[in-house]
Amino acid sequence: MSTPTFPAHAPLAVQTRGELVESVHYGSLVALDAAGRTVLTRGEPTAPIYPRSALKPLMAVAMVRAGLQLSAEQLALASASHSGSADHRDLAAKILADAGLEPGALRNSTDLPYGVAERREWIEAGNGPTHLAQNCSGKHAAMLATCLLNGWDTETYLRHDHPLPTLIREVVAELTGEPTTVVSTDGCGTEVFALSLASMARAFGTLVTAPAGTAEHQVANAMRTHPEMVAGLGRDVTALMETFPGVLAKDGFEGIQLIALPDGSAVALKISDGGDRARMPAAVPALLALGLDPAKLAAFDNLPVLGGGNPVGTLAGLPFP
Repeated sequence: MSTPTFPAHAPLAVQTRGELVESVHYGSLVALDAAGRTVLTRGEPTAPIYPRSALKPLMAVAMVRAGLQLSAEQLALASASHSGSADHRDLAAKILADAGLEPGALRNSTDLPYGVAERREWIEAGNGPTHLAQNCSGKHAAMLATCLLNGWDTETYLRHDHPLPTLIREVVAELTGEPTTVVSTDGCGTEVFALSLASMARAFGTLVTAPAGTAEHQVANAMRTHPEMVAGLGRDVTALMETFPGVLAKDGFEGIQLIALPDGSAVALKISDGGDRARMPAAVPALLALGLDPAKLAAFDNLPVLGGGNPVGTLAGLPFP
């Protein structure tokens, strides 16, 4: 077995407890200005990573280009890693019903709701894992609707040689400016491509600055108009878009965060160990450097670390000089 190549990650966030640094979160980060120029970096943002669910908005662009017509709320869910609330599940089911399909047509993995409160309520009601409750059901419902619209097979829509994944690869390569030749399988069963953080930041900047009427504009506008569908109640991605109207944000499993500002400037990062808690605090110093309001960003950084139920430290992103 060959020795793996490790990206040159750097510290992005630290957790303190009392007077000591208790934990350090390493990763890579890039920030681009409105012209797409790199203005901040940490670690190795040109190294290939799997963007995981941060790819969903780009996949949604491909589906809209293929003729998919959804309401803004439905299109936001198609781009989402939703919490699995009743609203999320019902909207995914409506996308299917509008296409003449039942939830049994879904080929995503089954799971419990992703949101903490949503999962507890679901389990207490005696429910188990389902396709609709899984956080990618909106995307898969949209994929099925796109297939029906174009006369493509709905049984094999996850296969590499199917027309829909083929189109998605082409559109992702166009938007990121990088080839989608390194392919694996995401947790829900769709393809995931190895891309750089820098290329993903460029793609998100393109979405927020796209002209009205384009598929890119439709997806970005839907997500920003309905942030509650992109994640859910109590989720930082939803809260960030609600706090800063016009900002586009999408997380991904294994410590991925993408954020684009209305002018096209953008931040992309990965936490190296895949942990989720440092994702947003690590992004805050870069967002400050790009000009977002420090007072409004305070809720996403310096998160309290508790001891005996009382704050004894913080989890915070490392500031830039």
